[in-house]
Amino acid sequence: MYDGPPLPEDITGAELSPSVRAHLKGLPEKLAARVARHLAAAGQLVDDEPETAYQHALAAKARASRIAVVREAVGEAAYAAGHYAEALSELRAAKRMNGATAYLPIMADCHRALGNPKRALELAKSPSVAKFASPARAEMVIVEAGARRDLGQLDAALRTLEVSPLNSKSREPWVVRLRYAYADTLEAAGRLNDALTWFHKVNAIDADENTDAAERAESLEKRVDRNAAE
Repeated sequence: MYDGPPLPEDITGAELSPSVRAHLKGLPEKLAARVARHLAAAGQLVDDEPETAYQHALAAKARASRIAVVREAVGEAAYAAGHYAEALSELRAAKRMNGATAYLPIMADCHRALGNPKRALELAKSPSVAKFASPARAEMVIVEAGARRDLGQLDAALRTLEVSPLNSKSREPWVVRLRYAYADTLEAAGRLNDALTWFHKVNAIDADENTDAAERAESLEKRVDRNAAE
């Protein structure tokens, strides 16, 4: 059985949400505790050390492969680590187990990464997407627009983004990501002035500086100025 990386002593498993811990209650107590610690470690490391997070998730899977939240964790960590085929396989397994559709944006993006944008577009048209909360729906829009770009369909990518709530008054991360995708696509389409406007709109609400919108805007301003001078 795969043991995974060493477990940090300060991770107890209590870091997991009550809903995740509830899924582990059917396991023997010691086994549940070990799986919980690996899942908690994966969750803490996934942003900064995705490969190590993935290995922790695999260790949890080696002990509890029939639990959907475990397979979900493996899929999400695999995605973060760039193991797209593995991520797709694990998220499909989780979806078969619990019927959840929340994984669809990640699954669609995995198809893009694996060179299959048409399959990504099929998932984007799933009926369940219409019922998503705003953040998940925004993620699917971004993936759908990216798939259109993969196919060389820039106009269709722009239209996909334009029917989303780009002008929402919210400053939530999903609005930042939508606006950034739109600005980036405008630049790819050669609409530099429009792209500059939207990079500024991104920067205006990106208080945590999760994007490089400020740098993109500065670079674009120089290009626009050069073009005007020629």
